[in-house]
Amino acid sequence: MPVNSEVAEWVEKAEEDYDGTLALMRQRVRPLPNLVCFHAQQCAEKYLKAALVNYKTPFPNTHDLIDLHDLLEPSVANLKEIFDSLSVLSPYGVGVRYPGTASTHQQAKDAVEAMKETRKFFRKHLELDD
Repeated sequence: MPVNSEVAEWVEKAEEDYDGTLALMRQRVRPLPNLVCFHAQQCAEKYLKAALVNYKTPFPNTHDLIDLHDLLEPSVANLKEIFDSLSVLSPYGVGVRYPGTASTHQQAKDAVEAMKETRKFFRKHLELDD
């Protein structure tokens, strides 16, 4: 399925978050697990929104991956395959960017794996080259 320009823009932004997440995860001198978790969540969010745009499904201004999943579910039969990954990532949409919460290195590793699974699912679903 060829993607339209708006879908392509969402995918491009998702890929920036993907690349940024991986670069941040490799940083050893001053680890930044909060940023890793945030950008991993952002990658998944943008892929969800790319798919919603692809199906012409309106969505609210939200960072809640579960809400976005629920909006997309009628259009994508096997979306439940990534529900667990989205559940891992959803809390990192806003909270980790403010005082009072902090992510661990293990949470960052888990977020990266969840992001990779989500990205793989949507790239296959949207028929994007890998």
